[in-house]
Amino acid sequence: MYILYIEQGCPYGERVMAFMRKNNIRAELRDRDTKNYEQELIARGGKRQTPYLVDEETGVEMYESADIIAYLKKKLNIA
Repeated sequence: MYILYIEQGCPYGERVMAFMRKNNIRAELRDRDTKNYEQELIARGGKRQTPYLVDEETGVEMYESADIIAYLKKKLNIA
């Protein structure tokens, strides 16, 4: 399962979400600015930057939209 921390209106998060939609990749979206997700995000990654991906299957966690997309492409063998 994937968790994707996002911020509404962020073009980088939108880029990751569009890639995930196009490739039918499901993720639990957590808006940094709702509930306690900001504190959770900071506890996980050390900063409030989004997007931030958590791959619960492998334990991989990362920032940066290009890195997230590259990781998903490699993991799921998407050209």
